[in-house]
Amino acid sequence: MAALLQHLRRFLAFLRARTSRNTQAVAKRSLQIASPVLDIAPDDPIIAYFLRMPETVDIDKLQIEGSPALQSLKEAGVKLSVPLVSQGELVGLLNLGPRRSEQDYSADDRGLLNALASQAAPAVRVAQMIHEQQIAAREHERLEQELRVARLIQQTLLPKKLPELSGWKLAAYYSPARFVGGDFYDFIYLEDGRLGILIGDVTDKGVPAALLMATTRSILRSIALTGASPGAVLEHTNTMLHPDIPPKMFVTCLYAVLEPRTGLLRFANAGHDLPRRWRNGQVVELRATGMPLGLMPDMSYEEQETTLAPGEHVLFYSDGLVEAHNAEHEMFGFPRLTRMLEAMQPDADGIHFLLEQFRLFVGAGWEQEDDVTLVTVQRLDERQGTADGNRQMLAEWTIPSELGNERLVMARVGEIVAPLQIERKKLERLQTAVAEATINAMEHGNHYQADLPVCVQVLVSSTDLVVRIKDHGQKVPIPEPVIPDLEAKLAELQTPRGWGLFLMKNLVDDLHISSDDTYNTIELVMSLRGMVMSMKTFEALVRLQSRIAIIDLRGEINTLAEDALQRAYSEAEQCGTQAILLNFAAVDYVNSTGIALIVGLLARARKAQRKLLACGLSEHYVEIFRITRLADFLRVFPDEASALASEEASA
Repeated sequence: MAALLQHLRRFLAFLRARTSRNTQAVAKRSLQIASPVLDIAPDDPIIAYFLRMPETVDIDKLQIEGSPALQSLKEAGVKLSVPLVSQGELVGLLNLGPRRSEQDYSADDRGLLNALASQAAPAVRVAQMIHEQQIAAREHERLEQELRVARLIQQTLLPKKLPELSGWKLAAYYSPARFVGGDFYDFIYLEDGRLGILIGDVTDKGVPAALLMATTRSILRSIALTGASPGAVLEHTNTMLHPDIPPKMFVTCLYAVLEPRTGLLRFANAGHDLPRRWRNGQVVELRATGMPLGLMPDMSYEEQETTLAPGEHVLFYSDGLVEAHNAEHEMFGFPRLTRMLEAMQPDADGIHFLLEQFRLFVGAGWEQEDDVTLVTVQRLDERQGTADGNRQMLAEWTIPSELGNERLVMARVGEIVAPLQIERKKLERLQTAVAEATINAMEHGNHYQADLPVCVQVLVSSTDLVVRIKDHGQKVPIPEPVIPDLEAKLAELQTPRGWGLFLMKNLVDDLHISSDDTYNTIELVMSLRGMVMSMKTFEALVRLQSRIAIIDLRGEINTLAEDALQRAYSEAEQCGTQAILLNFAAVDYVNSTGIALIVGLLARARKAQRKLLACGLSEHYVEIFRITRLADFLRVFPDEASALASEEASA
């Protein structure tokens, strides 16, 4: 580079030395010629010419038919053009206008230009490559950030716990693809003990799919909570989605309503993969016709029903399962799924069996192409029951075996048990033990195979809190914890590792380790005896004040608050006002799920062209609204009076 600059300085000095007595007048004239910014089309014939003749070219004398670039060079007053060619590629042009003197460019000038070009071309190519790498790095970081946001949206809105129904067993599995598709599933508690079951898939990937998923889920839940039939829920959702859905995007969705007492399952389908009902090797597809949501206006959706007998299962799934390919480019497919269900033993764990068969099909090193979601609903035989006694399942989920995911599990456990108000020191001990157990499961049980998930369960009773961590390393049982020999480790007679089980045992009140043909399980038990249990309830009451529907919120806005909040908002909509005010004055706590719920209400308000307002937020939650940008989309007032006064003034 130093040699290149030296040549350039020498060349400029050479040109200055050859300037004649008319320099100033000619210079004034040449300054009127703008240095052209020229984009040469890839098919312009001048490129082939420059590659054949990589030396100084007299533009006035050059004749090439059909070359827009040559015409542009002539119009710009370029006299000489020197191609910069590096490794057989044209990377730039060094263009010169008229000489400042009356003399023409000499052979020496051209020789110096050719020498300069031979050294400038590689330097320009290197600079281009560095610039391209910088652009690629920025684009990569932008995409990674979008993926993080999309994953956060999805994980926040997925159910934190599975429904517990007497005589029934429900299970779910979700594994996001690298580029995060739009899969979602949900459970909705309806009147008379009925349960709504949702599964859907949004076209596209990344943030657009995640945002559309969040909007669709919110609309579906709000309509389902009115008690509408499955077909009506899909029809009304399609009506709301279609006008504003982005081009080339749509949502496949199946909505079913289960009556636990009778086993009756009513369902409607908006273009989603057909569920399978099976028992004792007999598999039946549950068919109902309907177009995907958002694709066409004025759609109706057929309703069907079936009754599940004791011992029967239903599988709901996304296309990421059946459209997966193995190394031979063979697709998993619907026939294979049916054969696997037919071969499954009656007492087998449906999801575990399917995942084991699925992994055998795709093989090691499989790159996941799409989200994979499975939901199973089983009606238990009378002899089957639950092994958890009086414990309540607070949450159950799976997470890929990837380094760093233990932090996600630790944080989520902390969020789930927050309503129990465990003292800080005790909670930190539990979270550390949870992180250690998760690392143990990912590393020693699943060997950091991302497609082998770690299963996490959080349960609570009046006397204890239990966190279970399960892995798929059933062939390598977890040893009982022993006291590490620090002296032997310092003397390098033992590995410095091996602290995990010891830490777990000393951080919680009790530790249980078990293995079976399916899982290794570590059970962490934290005693709650002597603690004041305060699972705070949530209330949302609607009233009408000065032509504004006000929803008074009380308690904690988290997963357990969702149904009550959706019902209250639907009731507020019935008031017919142009504004709805959320009063947070009596709210104790809002977690990330609560933020997601408010985002859903805001999406509903914007679709209906209704203003959503907020008041009574503490300073902390005013800051949270600012960080999440909620404050950019809904007006925040210090109290109810100021909100009412503002609305009256604008009326």
